[in-house]
Amino acid sequence: MSENNVIGLAGREAGNDPLTELLRAGAERLIYQAVEAELETLLAEHADRRTEDGKAGVVRNGHLPARKLQTALGPVTVRIPKVRAKTGEPVTFRSALVPPYVRSNRTFQTVIAPA
Repeated sequence: MSENNVIGLAGREAGNDPLTELLRAGAERLIYQAVEAELETLLAEHADRRTEDGKAGVVRNGHLPARKLQTALGPVTVRIPKVRAKTGEPVTFRSALVPPYVRSNRTFQTVIAPA
């Protein structure tokens, strides 16, 4: 039972195709812009929440650790921003585009899933 049934794909070394790298970088940029737009919508929804001294009650608070999202172009690095509520009521930012703990997208799963 020491046989290995993993088949290697020749010519699939990462980083040797400039077009794929360009597309991957573009995908990262588009995902970043879309997630930032979602965050701006959330902050606008909570714009009326203020602290006692009149400052914004919901603010940006850095990013979650970067993670890889597997796509048809290969792995794409995503960074999801965090928010913090200063008013006592908790607010959590959840991206509809990149939900928590997701490591691959559905399109990619249907492409590689066996029939």
